[in-house]
Order: sequence, then C-alpha cells, then structure tokens
Amino acid sequence: MASTNNPETLPLEEHRLVRAAQEGDRQAFAALVERYWDRLYRWLYHLSHDGHVAEDLAQETFLKAFAALGSFRVGTNFRAWLFRIAHNNFANQRRMAARARQPVPENLPAPEEGPVERALNREATQLLAQAIGRLPTDLRAAFLLRAEEGLPFRQIADVLGITEETARWRVFKARQKLMSAMAPQLDQEKP
Repeated sequence: MASTNNPETLPLEEHRLVRAAQEGDRQAFAALVERYWDRLYRWLYHLSHDGHVAEDLAQETFLKAFAALGSFRVGTNFRAWLFRIAHNNFANQRRMAARARQPVPENLPAPEEGPVERALNREATQLLAQAIGRLPTDLRAAFLLRAEEGLPFRQIADVLGITEETARWRVFKARQKLMSAMAPQLDQEKP
C-alpha cells in the first residue's frame, strides 16, 4: 500500500484505509499503524516521560483501536479518535500506577538515555523540553496536541474529553508557563 504525502489526498486515502480495515483488511490497518505510530508514541512519551510506558501505551492503543474499529464512523477524524483512545489508556495507566505506588529502591541504575533525549542536543531545546515536562499533565497534553500534532482546538477537546474553550485555555496557560520558565534564558541571550 503506497502512502501519498499530498495533503489533499491524505483524508481520502485515510478513509479508504479505515473502510478496508473495517472490512477485515489487516494490511490496511497496518498502514494506519505505520502512519500514526511515531506521532502517537512521541505524544505518549512526552506525557509519560518513559519510553517503555509510551511504547506499551501505543501498542495498547492500536490493539484497542483494532478491536473497536467497527464502531468508528468513517468520515470522522481517525487521528482524533486514535489519540482519544491513547489519552484514555494514559489516564487509566496513571490511575493504576497511583494505586500501586511502591518506594523506589535506592540502588536502581539511572535510566538509559533514549532517542528523544539524544535528539534534544541543544541547550535551549533541552530547557524547553524540561519546562514542558514540568507542566501539569492536563496542560502538557493539550499543548503537545496543539504544538506537536497541530490539532485544532475542537479535536483537542474531543481527544481530552473537555470543552473547546477549556482546550484553548489549557494551551494558553501552558504557553504562559513556558514563557515564564524560558524568560531567564531568553534574557541571557540578549546582547
């Protein structure tokens, strides 16, 4: 299945893939997984700060999407539907982790540096990534859907199960907090 990068044909191709996957074509669903895996993984990584958790959640999301594919309405936004499933998985995982928290042994090795950390090699980008990581989860989720995925506020609201106005407010608040966090760095760079 050849994928095209023409923005005008992407929704048409996506609808065709979804319809074929709903009719049992596993290769069509595999093409959808291939199309969204990196974006979904990256978003979940930014939310969880853990590559293994992000990978598990991404896999679980695609499994649940496959199982529920029959209930997906062709013509609606598949990406928003998929990210909604991912967000629900993330929220469930956090609730379960909060219930099962145990003290961390003191002799654990430091986590290995992952591909995202290696890619963030410039100081300003690292500071920004740290500032994003310090955002409350609800603000971070909305901000990353807007900044990384380019979703409109209506779709952000659908993914997170909030109103469009709340989605706008969360992105605005996240930007405010990031500007405040980055202000000292920006002041240092001025001549």
